[in-house]
Amino acid sequence: MTSEGSDEPRLPLGNHATAAMPSVDLPTPRSALVIAAHPDDAEFQCGGTLAKWAVAGCIINHLILTDGSKGTWDASADTAALVEQRRNEQLRAARVLGSKGKVIMLDQVDGELQPSLELQDQVAYWIRATTPEVVLAHDPWKTYRLHPDHRNAGWIALDSVVAARDPHFFPHHDVAPHRPSTLLLFEAERPDHIEDITGYSDAKVDALLAHRSQFHTTHGIDDPDHVEQRERFRERVLDHAAQAGAASGVEHGEIFKLITDL
Repeated sequence: MTSEGSDEPRLPLGNHATAAMPSVDLPTPRSALVIAAHPDDAEFQCGGTLAKWAVAGCIINHLILTDGSKGTWDASADTAALVEQRRNEQLRAARVLGSKGKVIMLDQVDGELQPSLELQDQVAYWIRATTPEVVLAHDPWKTYRLHPDHRNAGWIALDSVVAARDPHFFPHHDVAPHRPSTLLLFEAERPDHIEDITGYSDAKVDALLAHRSQFHTTHGIDDPDHVEQRERFRERVLDHAAQAGAASGVEHGEIFKLITDL
């Protein structure tokens, strides 16, 4: 897939804002949990927000649902080695963002993610165990979304937020129920909130560059050591952040659907 009028692959950065967002900048939460389908999804969709909050003292936790085993176009690739590489890349990316929390990998098979009570049990447990004030996740209501993992990751996250807050769901957990105060849905169909990531967008790019296995398939970098290609990737990410923030009067932004009635 390419950008309109370009032979470069379209970066998975979500939509641009077409109007000013009515809500700008949450107070820095004490803790946050991002629930993402694949390694690198969190960095693409909310890396700047996570970096900003981490600097301000928020404990950032990552919960990655799949193993990333289909993140290559090489039919002969050693997928077991790729899974291990992507695990290590996600750990490095989280640390680049300043995360001092957990990086949890549930290792569901990439491309085969399905909502289930078993998976809801696991995700609800980690919501309870990490006690986030804010949960960030895929917007499952986005229309015409092709990737099934992104759709299903959104439903799993929302169903698990409901389960985590109620003591009658999964009472076997050894941690207390927990109700987050806020949901931020990325790739949002109808965004209404922006986080100003001015000053933190370079950290977002640096975290994305930790995902070296995705340079060719996702980042549009054919040669990992080609400085100009890496810088072009940086420019494209920063340009998207600038377009996301322009309507709201911020230099760089990330946009979300804000839900507070939890």
